Amino acid sequence: MKKLVIALFAVAISAAGALAADLPARTYSKAPVMMAPVYNWTGFYVGLNAGGAWNESNATTTTVYSPAPTGYFAPSNPAAIGLVGNQNISRSGFTGGVTGGYNWQVNNVVLGIEADFNYLGLRGSATGTAFYPNFAPFAFTVNSSVSSDWLATARGRVGFLATPALLLYGTGGLAVANVKAAYLFTDNFTAANESAAISTTRYGWTAGAGGEYALMNGWSIKAEYLYADLGRASTTSTNLIASGGVAFPTNVFTHTVNLRSNIGRVGINYKFGGPVVAKY
Repeated sequence: MKKLVIALFAVAISAAGALAADLPARTYSKAPVMMAPVYNWTGFYVGLNAGGAWNESNATTTTVYSPAPTGYFAPSNPAAIGLVGNQNISRSGFTGGVTGGYNWQVNNVVLGIEADFNYLGLRGSATGTAFYPNFAPFAFTVNSSVSSDWLATARGRVGFLATPALLLYGTGGLAVANVKAAYLFTDNFTAANESAAISTTRYGWTAGAGGEYALMNGWSIKAEYLYADLGRASTTSTNLIASGGVAFPTNVFTHTVNLRSNIGRVGINYKFGGPVVAKY
């Protein structure tokens, strides 16, 4: 009996070996590699921005000498008026608005065009008083005020990708703003006075730099700095009126104003469509 059991066990082992030899060899394969999406910057986008603007304006008031009896001033007066009338007006405040543009991504380079329209909110004034040379204590006062409500820009952008999600860029182009200024000259002794105003749309230039970070799903956030120079506007007047209503039109006054802004702002953009490239 014992010999029979041993013989049957040997037959079973032999049969199992033969069956295993007939089975196909097992093959092994690697798990599929997961693909991570990478933000693609190509496409149209819109956004909002907000920040601060530091504005500087130089307002000037000058006049010319005209001999009596048609002129009001002594020969030394115009130089003194020009000195006091050269006034610097600096103000800071809030700025915010809307942005839109289009980007083209070529490898790690991103080219784009962008436009924005922002509330500027510039309001400022300056006052100066001095004695007439050789005529103290007779004095005069010059008042200047400057304001601007909005600023628009149209710019090109050139940037490179520090990482697939981080764009560093430079930007520059056209700047447009409304500029208003008002002036008042007053003779403190005789109450003679002259006034003028400027209201114009100024065209200038802007340049700056910034960084933008992609949050996926089309959203991105940015921070940027812009410098804008709107150039100089001027006007003349011949409305110097002395007490009693006597006019002195030969004393021509010239008034000028310029506007420069340093702007720091942050924003959020949403890009429409555009492919998302897979990264292995």
